[in-house]
Amino acid sequence: MIRVFVFFAVIMVAALGFAWLADRPGDVTVVWNGLNIQTSLMVALLGVVLTVGVLMFIWSLLRTVLRAPDLISLFLRNRRGKKGYQAISRGLVAVGAGDMHAARRYAREAHRLAPQEPLTHLLSAQTAQLAGDRTGAEKAFAALARREDTKLLGLRGLFIEAQRRDEKAAARSYAEEAAKLTPSPGWAGKAVLDMRCAAGDWAGALGVLERNMRAGLIERSTYRRQRAVLLTAQALAARANESETAKTLIMEAVGLAPTLVPAVAFAARRLADAGDIRKAARMIEKAWRAGPHLELADSYVNLRLGDAARDRLERAQTLARKKPGNVEGALMVARAAREAQDFFLARQTLSPYLARPTQRVALLMAEIEAAEHGDEGRAREWIARAVHAARDPAWTADGYVSDRWLPVSPLTARIDAFTWRVPLEEMNGPTLAPFDPATQRMIPLTPAPAEMNSAGPKVMEPSGPVEPSGPVQPGTRAPSVIDGAAPARPAAAAHADAPTETGFQEKPGGNGETPREEAVRGAVAPTDGTRASRQPRVAPTHAVEAVIPLVHAPDDPGPDADAAPDQEPGQWRGV
Repeated sequence: MIRVFVFFAVIMVAALGFAWLADRPGDVTVVWNGLNIQTSLMVALLGVVLTVGVLMFIWSLLRTVLRAPDLISLFLRNRRGKKGYQAISRGLVAVGAGDMHAARRYAREAHRLAPQEPLTHLLSAQTAQLAGDRTGAEKAFAALARREDTKLLGLRGLFIEAQRRDEKAAARSYAEEAAKLTPSPGWAGKAVLDMRCAAGDWAGALGVLERNMRAGLIERSTYRRQRAVLLTAQALAARANESETAKTLIMEAVGLAPTLVPAVAFAARRLADAGDIRKAARMIEKAWRAGPHLELADSYVNLRLGDAARDRLERAQTLARKKPGNVEGALMVARAAREAQDFFLARQTLSPYLARPTQRVALLMAEIEAAEHGDEGRAREWIARAVHAARDPAWTADGYVSDRWLPVSPLTARIDAFTWRVPLEEMNGPTLAPFDPATQRMIPLTPAPAEMNSAGPKVMEPSGPVEPSGPVQPGTRAPSVIDGAAPARPAAAAHADAPTETGFQEKPGGNGETPREEAVRGAVAPTDGTRASRQPRVAPTHAVEAVIPLVHAPDDPGPDADAAPDQEPGQWRGV
């Protein structure tokens, strides 16, 4: 818009000038070398303008002729550069499309037309990677790393190639060299941090973390959390030889991350050893409110060594009230109640979780049964349920399950990767036999339908009648159908039993009962001693184990023990 105004302003000034000259006519007389030239003012001005224009045209023509070699060279360079950029562009497109032959052709053309261009080396490197030529890719990235304007790009490529060859030392050197540059790239800072953590260099990892924070590569909250993790790892490594140093480090870690369970548990133990029970308890209670955890429960219950079992039970109940309705609190209270011989409280605490128990709940119920009544049969039932029960939360990182907390993932070296949760493959666990909390007994499953979906076992009709090998006592039930399995017995005793009509074998057990070798899902034994005619039978599938091993309690004599005198032959015993 401004240019339009300027143009009109120039036109207006020129028109006013011509009008002013037209209103004031005059003559111009030139006398030179005996010549007398006289004309009007307007004609004289027009002649001057024409003369200047002719001179400018002649000068331009001469200048073009004199610069012709340079102009021709510039034209050729521009055309070559245009073709080179076209080759680079088409080559990168071919690499992205996976066309190896086209990428190679355009890479050769780019090297011929623009050998010094950074994108030419990048195209060569990516073409070599597409073709699987690791040596060629490394040479191309090395050429980029030698240039100041493409050094980061070359180091990144060399770092990736070293990782692909599993050369950790070379990859670390490339990442550290890139991390020293200003500004430091995020990938380099993270790679150096992960590598130092994987090597157990916690002090070096803390230095790298500080540098990443100053460079603005991580947020403040992430920095505090990761620093707490590294301090905890450093304290755990120094706890054997440098007790005071470990205590200082772990207290700083708790200050940065008050909910970091390993740090809180370790710090509480240090404080308890120093006699500061109250501060240790407050620290654990704060972390417990954020998320109940097994390690917090163990640390809290055993804060004061030498306490009686009843004192530990009261302390467990105090912590459980901080966050009620949690399975970790229930397990903590039930375990303390069992140690205090308060079996009624232990059962009452676990009763909400007995319908679908986890492995720890089932195993704890087995301990309660064995400790209260000495009933090894009931204890084995709970142990068998634990085999197929849903798993409890565990320290999990990148699909790796660990029995203890680790500061980094052993698979990816990612810091603070472990979380306390149920492993993903166990989220949809097997369906267990129903449990009746009132009678403390497992309820037999109803007969299976004729056809189930593809995820479950298919019911098959036997070709002949199914008959138990011995008489069935009234009031007894079929073998337990906990997830379609019955207890197995040692193979050494297999020859002592004659096969029955159904192919099963039986052997008297230590409790006066006869376990079955294989499970018959949904087949209920008749209570009148008659033959069980055409009861549906389930064939074992890969998803459901047909036989599970029988786990013996410590005081159990095992399946090879002699049968009780009052044992009835053919009596079935469920798992």
